[in-house]
Amino acid sequence: MMEEMNWRKGRSVVYKNTIHLVFVTKYRRAVFTDEILTALEAIFRETCEQMGSELIECNGEGDHVHLIASVHPRHSISNFVGKLKGKSAYVLRRDYREEISPWLWGNHFWSPSYCAVSTGGASLDVVKNYVQKQQRPT
Repeated sequence: MMEEMNWRKGRSVVYKNTIHLVFVTKYRRAVFTDEILTALEAIFRETCEQMGSELIECNGEGDHVHLIASVHPRHSISNFVGKLKGKSAYVLRRDYREEISPWLWGNHFWSPSYCAVSTGGASLDVVKNYVQKQQRPT
């Protein structure tokens, strides 16, 4: 069994702030392929690092994505989600325009809503296992 995530430290804070997020595409259009999900994970990982946070796990199905992240306490959940969704929508629309445009048009990519669940009530291994078992498109 994997060890639980270690406590993280900042200049004036010690924290373990792990959250499970779910983002759904606009109109629940199944735009994700394995290639696009791989690119999306890299975008999320880079964006998390830029925000002093850490992407722990990421996977999805055709119309939604799950991610587990350790969020630095200087960020509210809504701010964190906004940056992840904004950056990923911009990059994916730029790099995968041909694949995405038949399903999503205009400047839309993500549904405006999201699901955010603290992982404090479940072991991190249980939540990671759930995310890893998503039926990723081939």
